[in-house]
Amino acid sequence: MARITLDGLGHAYAPDPQTPEDWALKQLDFEFADGGAYALLGPSGCGKTTLLNIIPGLLTPSRGRVLFDGEDVAGRGPAERNIAQVFQFPVIYDTMTVRQNLAFPLRNRGVPAAEIAARVAEIADMTDLTEMLDRRASGLTADGKQKISLGRGLVRDDVNVIMFDEPLTVIDPHLKWLLRSKLKELHRRIDRTMIYVTHDQVEALTFADQVVLMKDGEVVQIGTPVDLFERPAHTFVGHFIGSPGMNLLPCAMDGGRAVVCGAPVEAENVTAVTANSGLELGVRPEFVRFADSGLPVRVTRVMETGRYRVVETATREGQTVKLLVSNEEPLPSEEAHLAFEPARTRIYENGWLAGGRAAS
Repeated sequence: MARITLDGLGHAYAPDPQTPEDWALKQLDFEFADGGAYALLGPSGCGKTTLLNIIPGLLTPSRGRVLFDGEDVAGRGPAERNIAQVFQFPVIYDTMTVRQNLAFPLRNRGVPAAEIAARVAEIADMTDLTEMLDRRASGLTADGKQKISLGRGLVRDDVNVIMFDEPLTVIDPHLKWLLRSKLKELHRRIDRTMIYVTHDQVEALTFADQVVLMKDGEVVQIGTPVDLFERPAHTFVGHFIGSPGMNLLPCAMDGGRAVVCGAPVEAENVTAVTANSGLELGVRPEFVRFADSGLPVRVTRVMETGRYRVVETATREGQTVKLLVSNEEPLPSEEAHLAFEPARTRIYENGWLAGGRAAS
C-alpha cells in the first residue's frame, strides 16, 4: 500500500495553455492516506478521468508531481507503480473459467501454484464467486463478469492502490446496492487504498470514507459524506450533493442579521460574514419546515416520493424553496410561512461558506 501525494499537479491537453479554461486540472495539492477509501466525484468534464489516468502513470501531467510514500514516481508505468484497475466495463477472458481469470494476474507474475490457489479461493469467497469458479466466464451475467473484474483487481496483495473507474455502470440498478456494499466490506477486510471514480453521488457517498468533489479541474471540497451533506464548503457542493439539492436564496445583512425577501433569518455562521454583496443563504430541504411565522411563501408543487413529499414553494419575489414533508403532515392550502433550522442554515459569500474555504 502507499500514501499518494499530489504536489502542485496540473494538466492541460493543449500544448500551450494560456487561460484557466485551457487546463483540465488546474492545481491539485492533497493526499490519499494509506489504506483509505476515496471517491473522486463530480460532473462530466470536471477532471476525474484525467486524474485517474495520471495516478497510475497512463498520462504524464503538465506540471507538478505524484508521490508514493514521498517518492516521486515520474516515468514509472502502472506495473512499476503496482496499480490495480477495475474499469467501467468488465475486462475478462471469456474463454477462461472464473478460476483462470482470477488467477491470471498472479500467474503472470510467477506466483507459486499453491499460493495462487489459496489467493483465488480467498478472493472468490469475498466476491461470492466460489460456486462459479469452474464455469466459463462467457456464460455469466453482466454483474457476474464485473465481480470477476473486481476480483482480479483485488487478487494481488502487493498493490499500492486499487482504482475503480465507474465500475457499476453496466450493473442493473437493483444489483448496484449489493455490489457497493460488497466493495465497502472488501475494503474493511483487505485495508488497501482504494480510489473510486464516479459521477453518481449515491455510489460515492455509500462507498467512500472521504469524498473528493471536483468541478472545472479543481477540488471544491474533501470530506466525509456527512461533511459534504451537512456543511457544504461551496454552493456547488450543496447543489450537487443531496436530492433535492440545497436551497439557495439571495440574502442581505441588516444590523448583524441575515434578511431573505424582507424576512429576518437566523444563520449558524452569521458572525463570519464579511462581504456586502454576493451573499446567499443555504439550507437543505431536510431542515426547512412549515411554521406559523417566518418567510412568507405559497405552495406551487407537491411531488410524491413514497416515503415523503417534496413540496416546492415560491417566495413573493419568485424564489423557489423546497422542503421535505412527511405523508402524515397536513399541507397548507396555498399561503404559508417557512422556518429554517438555525444550526443548519448558513451564509455563502460569492459561493464560498462565510468563515471557511474548501478543504484541499
